[in-house]
Amino acid sequence: MTVVVTDIEGTTSAIAFVRDVLFPYARRRLPGFVRAGADRPDIAALLDETRALAGAHELDTEGVIQVLVAWIDQDRKAPPLKELQGTLWAEGYAAGDYRAHVYPDAAAALRRWRAMGIALYVFSSGSVAAQRLLFAHSEAGDLTPVFSGYFDTRIGPKREAASYVAIARQVHRPAGDLLFLSDTVEELDAAAAAGLGTVLVCRGGRPPPARHRVVESFDQIDAFLGEDSAPVAPLGR
Repeated sequence: MTVVVTDIEGTTSAIAFVRDVLFPYARRRLPGFVRAGADRPDIAALLDETRALAGAHELDTEGVIQVLVAWIDQDRKAPPLKELQGTLWAEGYAAGDYRAHVYPDAAAALRRWRAMGIALYVFSSGSVAAQRLLFAHSEAGDLTPVFSGYFDTRIGPKREAASYVAIARQVHRPAGDLLFLSDTVEELDAAAAAGLGTVLVCRGGRPPPARHRVVESFDQIDAFLGEDSAPVAPLGR
């Protein structure tokens, strides 16, 4: 494999960090942030996108806020919500309110693989901006230099094979050169259907029935990586 694509939540980082720290932080601050910035062109565009996705073009700002908060409670993977959450999380990181959790084995492996010449990418439901923030402000230090690029659900849903076909095209490699890491079987099924190699990261507990290789830590993934891996040119940032 010459390219590794990794999920974040439950794979590189604890689900609890996103669920118990990031989501509540954004939920508390989103109403005031939207009210204060509703006239900003970038925020207004996200509010219009929310109206379109909700099928409710007549909603005023307060109505849109209600939709966004409901989407947070439902863990809806809506692009405008993810963009707004990313902006709010940036404020939290900048203020030092928290640092992002990354498993020590994941941080060490990512640095090791990059040194081996393996290109690393992220595919997460969080926005690209939120992904960069998480890895820039991790407990293991700034991990952004190890990554060649980031993908979010604007390239497609994580449980659809077409999304992984699109990622392979973006990194200019055959699908078979890519290894996708995730804790979610349905995502791995979609990646495998697109021709990618797959690894189920199961950190404790009994792994669910799956046809994918299973590991408990990133240290066990080295066995699946070829020693002749060649670097891949990074995407434009």
